[in-house]
Amino acid sequence: MATNGEEQQSQAGRLQEVGHKSLLQSDALYQYILETSVYPREPECMKELREVTAKHPWNIMTTSADEGQFLNMLLKLVNAKNTMEIGVYTGYSLLATAQAIPEDGKILAMDINRENYELGLPVIQKAGVAHKIDFKEGPALPVLDQMIEDGKCHGSFDFIFVDADKDNYINYHKRLIELVKVGGLIGYDNTLWNGSVVAPPDAPMRKYVRYYRDFVLELNKALAADPRIEICMLPVGDGITLCRRIQ
Repeated sequence: MATNGEEQQSQAGRLQEVGHKSLLQSDALYQYILETSVYPREPECMKELREVTAKHPWNIMTTSADEGQFLNMLLKLVNAKNTMEIGVYTGYSLLATAQAIPEDGKILAMDINRENYELGLPVIQKAGVAHKIDFKEGPALPVLDQMIEDGKCHGSFDFIFVDADKDNYINYHKRLIELVKVGGLIGYDNTLWNGSVVAPPDAPMRKYVRYYRDFVLELNKALAADPRIEICMLPVGDGITLCRRIQ
């Protein structure tokens, strides 16, 4: 018969292998959070989009329901109005943002794949918040460079959420720090990267986890040393680091 320690090790290995969206010690504990405080308060449109996304072959890319709830409350707490999202996928976090900001709020949303965004768009439209979203298909860096060159958007964003190509997170940060206002927030998703940030080099990892691990480690080190921001790393979802611009 397996000991408790062996059972925990087995479960930890299974969670890592499937790319689990929670860093909690057990499925049961995570399920408790979802069923107690997330799902009962999840708007019907969010639930519908979550279920649509679950059928997509790349569903591991979506924002988890608990993180969506967290982002929604955070945006309300900071009274965000002008926001940006880099990496949209089917739009679960985008919908959480759109519901949190005021009626005249705006989201500049960028993703290289319009097809994924359009999968969730009918739900977003039905929720009555599509008018808040300006979706741009293609790489975000050229758009950011143009905004900085124009000079009109410096310090104009209240909140920016990044859940995209991890190998460009550092490049995004170099630009976003100029676009977010002093006192505004940037949220970088997946900064604990499946827990791989503390895994030994020979630990079993999926190829994509291993490939992006060093980029995530590089970002975390850079954010910790950046005097222009205050930071808070939270074990929500796959890890999210909040950066508040102070200068």
